[in-house]
Amino acid sequence: MTSTIGLDATEISPRIGTVIRAGKDVLLSGDHAETIRELLESRGVLVFPKIGFSDDEQVAFTETLGTLATERKGEKLFNVTLDRTVNKQADYLKGSLYWHLDGTMNEVPILASLLSSKALGNAGEGDTEFCNTYAAYDDLPDDDKAELEGLKAVHSTWTTLLYYDPEPALATLQQMAAIGERELPLVWKHRSGRKSLVLGCTAGHVVGLDRAKSIELLVRLREWATQPQFVYRHTWSVGDLVIWDNTGTMHRATPYDPTSGRLLQRTKLAGEEPFA
Repeated sequence: MTSTIGLDATEISPRIGTVIRAGKDVLLSGDHAETIRELLESRGVLVFPKIGFSDDEQVAFTETLGTLATERKGEKLFNVTLDRTVNKQADYLKGSLYWHLDGTMNEVPILASLLSSKALGNAGEGDTEFCNTYAAYDDLPDDDKAELEGLKAVHSTWTTLLYYDPEPALATLQQMAAIGERELPLVWKHRSGRKSLVLGCTAGHVVGLDRAKSIELLVRLREWATQPQFVYRHTWSVGDLVIWDNTGTMHRATPYDPTSGRLLQRTKLAGEEPFA
């Protein structure tokens, strides 16, 4: 456990996750923002149990940590649910049930996401899993690190579509394909000097490898990165807030009934570093 005045941090496991316990006033003051950001980078996921932020408080806390990234129409908050009566973009979130990082189609992906739980779904459903892709890279054998040096994968939104809709309508496929593709390194060399794996359900194939070898490599790396020692699974309670470093983790929701009432609310920190 690490401790400063008003802030207690306890590791969840050696390779990922820290629980932070502090009062709202302490967190909203911004006095510990630097410490929280350092923990976020080193631990990947931070959990604030039952902190119970209001909408305005979640926005304010996000802004203590960096620049808040708004949604497409300028909204500061986004409802995360598969219920189309609550979120008209719910179908797009079906891809969130598979391992991914956010923003692979952007030059600069978001730095972090903050999710707060507003309502629970059915018991045993709708947990959120995270894996530490910094730690997963660090623990790779040297031969694997050498193999990955310089390799790139092609990422696209339509690749994710085929995970949850293997036989899409042509119009749907064309709409998703119009978003485009991006070649990203399999290993992100961060400005800090650290390295992380860039994987997930947006990755379609590895440049320069035949299809079978490409898929085998991507699956092997995903299985490596999502081993239990690199993974934290969060079971939500109303009022929980969880932050994850989008540049050094992947995440996914476990399946849940769209009509169950499960509702999370998201704010985001704007990206500060392009893929490299």
